[in-house]
Amino acid sequence: MKPKMIVIAGPTGVGKTSLSLKLATAFNGEIINGDSMQIYQNLNIGTATPTESEQAVAVHHLVSYVRVDEEYSVSRFKEDATSAMEAILAKGKVPILVGGTGLYLESFIYDLTLGGKDLEHPEFRAQMEMLAQMEGNEAVYRKLVDLDPKAADQIHPNNLRRVIRALEVGTFSDRLFSDQSETHANHVSPYDLLIIALNTDRQVLYERINMRVDDMVNQGLIEETKWLLAQKLAEDQQSMKAIGYKELFPYIRGEMPLELALEDLKQNSRRYAKRQITWIRNRLTDAHWLDLVTHPENLQQVLKLAEDFLKATSLP
Repeated sequence: MKPKMIVIAGPTGVGKTSLSLKLATAFNGEIINGDSMQIYQNLNIGTATPTESEQAVAVHHLVSYVRVDEEYSVSRFKEDATSAMEAILAKGKVPILVGGTGLYLESFIYDLTLGGKDLEHPEFRAQMEMLAQMEGNEAVYRKLVDLDPKAADQIHPNNLRRVIRALEVGTFSDRLFSDQSETHANHVSPYDLLIIALNTDRQVLYERINMRVDDMVNQGLIEETKWLLAQKLAEDQQSMKAIGYKELFPYIRGEMPLELALEDLKQNSRRYAKRQITWIRNRLTDAHWLDLVTHPENLQQVLKLAEDFLKATSLP
């Protein structure tokens, strides 16, 4: 019998954390973080990592456990999430995967390899990194557009590490990166899944995102960003590229007024939310879409879905 897992997906600022706590409380669950930036230690405000009081409600896995100077890969997440899943099941509890980082969710729930270590070519990576230094990230991104337009459509041009990885896979394997990441359509998940996708009216969501940024500033986001800059990490370090911090670097360096930096942060957060929604619609086609922001009464529907799912006999 396949082990059961509840997945909560959705854009930033739509209430995933709140729902995960309600489900964990109602169904004896533990939470696995599926957000690529909430894994980092000391980056709590800008990543909207669950607070200490929220983590006290239910056990959280893969939260604040990676140093900011560490690189972290999709394959490592998949290994860590699998270990967390096994530990939760061993306790007789319900795993609840929560996140907005599509590639992390997909690699885990559909058991994708996305290339594997045998496709790592340090010399090629070094060449691409040098090209980015000399001509900018766009020069590397244009190569990906030519080689694998589908992958380019899914990866932000400034995510140099992921752009290079997609180029690497497409150049040295017999399949494009986008082909490998789309294979879940032909795969059966090793898990019995209930996928809940949260969303709300776009204007409502954007207003919530804007307010959330203001709240983060009041909670100490600027001080947290100053701490990150003080670590003197390379600009292309994974943790340095997180939305919520990189937009404030120019302000802290005296290159931009705070008002403009915060507007950039809000705009990037809204754009990211739009990409998250598009990704979920295209990739998690079995998801149940619900709005808990303007229709909080839908919580009862979610609880009923989860109850029926957990009671049902799992398919072999």
